[in-house]
Amino acid sequence: MAATGTTASGESAFYVTTPIYYVNDAPHLGHAYTTVAGDVLTRWHRQRGEKVWYLTGTDEHGQKIMRTAEANGVSPQEWCDKLVEDAWKPLWEHLQIANDDFIRTTEPRHTDRVQEFVQDLYDKGEIYKGEYEGPYCVGCEEYKSPGDLLEGDLCPIHKRPVEWLKEENYFFRLSAYGQRLLEHYEQNPDFIQPASARNEIVQLVKQGLQDLSISRSTFDWGVPIPWDPKHVIYVWIDALLNYATAVGYGSDQAKFDDTWPANVHLVGKDILRFHAAIWPAMLMANNLPLPRKIFANGWLLVGGEKMSKSNLTGISPRDLTSHFGVDAYRYYFLRAIPFGQDGSFSWEDFSARYTSELANDFGNLASRVAAMIGKYFDGVLPEAGKSGTEPEAGRSGAGPEAKDAGLGPAEQAIADGLAAAVAQADTAIGDNLDFAGGIGAIFDFVKQVNGYLSDQAPWKVAKDDSPEGQARLATILYTAAESLRAIAVLLNPVMPATSEKLWASLGAEPHLGALADQRIADVATWGRLPAGAQVVKGEILFPRLENA
Repeated sequence: MAATGTTASGESAFYVTTPIYYVNDAPHLGHAYTTVAGDVLTRWHRQRGEKVWYLTGTDEHGQKIMRTAEANGVSPQEWCDKLVEDAWKPLWEHLQIANDDFIRTTEPRHTDRVQEFVQDLYDKGEIYKGEYEGPYCVGCEEYKSPGDLLEGDLCPIHKRPVEWLKEENYFFRLSAYGQRLLEHYEQNPDFIQPASARNEIVQLVKQGLQDLSISRSTFDWGVPIPWDPKHVIYVWIDALLNYATAVGYGSDQAKFDDTWPANVHLVGKDILRFHAAIWPAMLMANNLPLPRKIFANGWLLVGGEKMSKSNLTGISPRDLTSHFGVDAYRYYFLRAIPFGQDGSFSWEDFSARYTSELANDFGNLASRVAAMIGKYFDGVLPEAGKSGTEPEAGRSGAGPEAKDAGLGPAEQAIADGLAAAVAQADTAIGDNLDFAGGIGAIFDFVKQVNGYLSDQAPWKVAKDDSPEGQARLATILYTAAESLRAIAVLLNPVMPATSEKLWASLGAEPHLGALADQRIADVATWGRLPAGAQVVKGEILFPRLENA
C-alpha cells in the first residue's frame, strides 16, 4: 500500500492533486482525463478505508488569461469567474468528480500565501534582481531556449510563433539546487513516474539548471511582488504553490501538518519540468517537505496532435457523455490508454469497447443473472447447495477459506479468480496508478464468471426438478450473484453510478450497507451477499448505442 501521512486523529491521509487548469477556455478531454484518473485513485483509497483529500482547481493569472479576457471585452477576473462557474465546476459535477476542494489562484487564501512564500525566499537571499531576454511562448507561459523551438521559431507544443521578450525580472537561484535534486531523485527512485518521465528530468537536471525568472513587469494580471509591486509573480511560481496553500500553508498549520506532503501530484507530461524540478527546488529553498510522487500522464491525441483548444482538437467531454454516458466515459479512457503513455482517442474504439466489454460482458452478465434468479427463485437469492425455499446464512471464506466452506471445484475456481483479481487490481490502481491493468484484471474476472455460467448452463440445470438439480441450480446462481457483488465494489471507483445500480439490483443494501462503505480488503471474502436478498432486474446498465 502506498505510503501515507498521518492526521492528528490518527487516520491515514492520502493527498492527491490534479494540475490547476488554465481558464483561457472551456475544459476538453485532456483536462477531464487527468481529473477522472485522480477521482478513481482517491475513490479507491477511500475504499481502502483511508482518509483522503483530493484537490483540483483553476490557474487564473498570467498574460494568456489577460489577453483572452481583453479579446472578449471583459476584465480578467470577470472572464475567470464566468469560465469557472459556467464551465469548469459544472463539468466536474457532471463527471461525478468527488474532489474535496477546488482552489482558484485568485482567491485571497492563495494570493496572500504566495506573497509570503516569495517574501521568505527573498529574505533568505534566494531571489535577486536581473534582466532577461529571450523567446517566450504565451501559450505555455514559459521562456524557451532557442534549441527548444521548431523551425520558424515555433513552440513545439502549440506550433505557433514565440514572442521575443526583454524585461527586468527577479530571479530564483534555481541553479543552486541541481545537485540536491539529483540526490533526491537517486534516493527516491519512485519520486517521478513513469520511468520515461524520470529519465527525462534526470537528464535535464544533469545538463545544468539556469536561474529562473520569477516575475513579470510588462503586464499586471498576477500576484504583485510584495517588495516591488511594479512586478507580478510569474504565473508558474504562483500556480505551483496552490498545492500547499489549499491545505493550510501559512494559515492553518495543523491542517498543513496533517495533509502535507502530497502523496501524488498528477500532471501532464508537458508541465513535468515545473513540477519535478522547479517545484521541489522551491520547497527545498523554504525548508518544506517534498511531495512523495509526481506522476506524468501522456497526451490524448487526435490525428497525432496533442489535444488542446489552440489546435482545434479540443473535444468537449459532453460530446461523448451525451452518447456513451458518464460511467462509460470514465471507464474508456483509463481502460484503453495505459496511464503515463500517449494515447489516441477513437470514436470507433470507444464504440467497440462499449459494446463488447460494457454492454455484452458486464451489462449482460448482470441482466441475465438477475433474470434467472427472478425466473427460478422468484427473485430471492438462494442458498448455495440448498433446494428448499427457506434460505440459510451465506457461507463465508475466500481462497483457502472458501475450500473449508465446501465449495465445489467450479465454484472454488471462481473464488480463487476473485481473490487474484482483487489483489492485482489493488496493487495496480492503488499503488502503481496502472488503471488499465487494474480495470483489466477486474474485467478478466467478469469474463471468468461469464465462462462459468456458459459451462454450468443453469438454464439446462433448471429443467432437473429433483432436489439435487435444484440445489445445483441454487449454487450456480448464488455463485454468479456473489461474483457480481464483488464486481460492484471493485468497479465503484471507476463507474460509481453503474455500480450503485448493480448494488441495488442485488439487494445488497441493507444487508451489507452502502456501497461506498465497502472495503477493498473485504471484497474477496466469499459469501458476503446473504441468501434471502431480494434480487431485481433493474434497468439495463449499458443500453444499445444509437447510431454507434
